[in-house]
Amino acid sequence: MKIFTSIFSIVAVGLIIYNLTKINWNAPLEGESTVALITIFAALCAIVLLQILRISKKIEKQSKK
Repeated sequence: MKIFTSIFSIVAVGLIIYNLTKINWNAPLEGESTVALITIFAALCAIVLLQILRISKKIEKQSKK
C-alpha cells in the first residue's frame, strides 16, 4: 500500500508541475489556463486523499497490535 500511495503521489506532483507551465499568468482564468488550474486543484486533492489513506492504514495497523 505504501508503494501505491508513493507512486500516485509522485504522479500527482508531476501533474502539478506540468500544469504550472501551462498557466498563462497574464490571464489565469481564460482558456487552457482554467483547465490547468482545475487539474492542479484535483492533483492537490488526490495528494490529500492519499495521505489520509496512508494515515488510516497506520492507525489500523497499530490498532491490530
